Amino acid sequence: MFRTTLSELTRLQRKSFLLGWVGISALFVTMISTFTFKAAADGTTLPSSAPGVSFPTAAALVQPDGIVSGLGSAATLLGVVTLAFWAIATATDYSTGLVRLLVQAQPNRPRLLGGKILALTGWTAAVTTVVTIVAVALAPLMARATGISTSAWTTGIVGNVAGAWLNTFLALMVWGVIGLVIAVLTRSSAVAIAVGVGYVLVFEAVVRLASVRLADWLPGSTLNALAHGGTAAVAYGTAVALGLAYASFGLVTAAVTFKRRDILD
Repeated sequence: MFRTTLSELTRLQRKSFLLGWVGISALFVTMISTFTFKAAADGTTLPSSAPGVSFPTAAALVQPDGIVSGLGSAATLLGVVTLAFWAIATATDYSTGLVRLLVQAQPNRPRLLGGKILALTGWTAAVTTVVTIVAVALAPLMARATGISTSAWTTGIVGNVAGAWLNTFLALMVWGVIGLVIAVLTRSSAVAIAVGVGYVLVFEAVVRLASVRLADWLPGSTLNALAHGGTAAVAYGTAVALGLAYASFGLVTAAVTFKRRDILD
């Protein structure tokens, strides 16, 4: 498993891949954090939720965890980005034909898939660290520029930042697994990305119009609640359990498909 993971880490060290993943994620956090603080200072009424974004209120920004508000606000968009890059890393093996060579070199397919997952997990942790740093560094600057009080931010700041990092990482991991599963099933990163974006921007929004209660149990809302450490609609424990269930089902589906599919012919 170690050699397989090391091989995957080496192949993923493409500047365009990693810089794109980190850059887009950091850009989303920067944009949404800036807009959130500016709108709160101007007294603009923001929707409690919108496709891909969950906005905090002005009152929430002055709470101790307001310093990491950018992470929670951008959690779903960060998830879609993670889904896309996990899908690209997986589907590229099929589009280039590399998967045939990999299977011949490592006939143990579950180990081969496990190595890819571990490698992508490591990069997901790195991306989560970067966006956390961006959010924490930007928040005081935006608060100072917009007149938002930061007096409560020093209360439990280490725990709040660490908790936000963990919750964001867990949510991104589930999004990544979803991208990997779709890529394994379809062998196409384009399809995986289209499904992810369409699901977040269209499907859950339509379901929410029909039934708010049902929408709260779907992956987008569940993972958004997980990234926030729980919401009024979905408790943190419930979000963790559902996230684990979604990830477990996805991993089993991907493993069974990858093991049984005829790749060499």
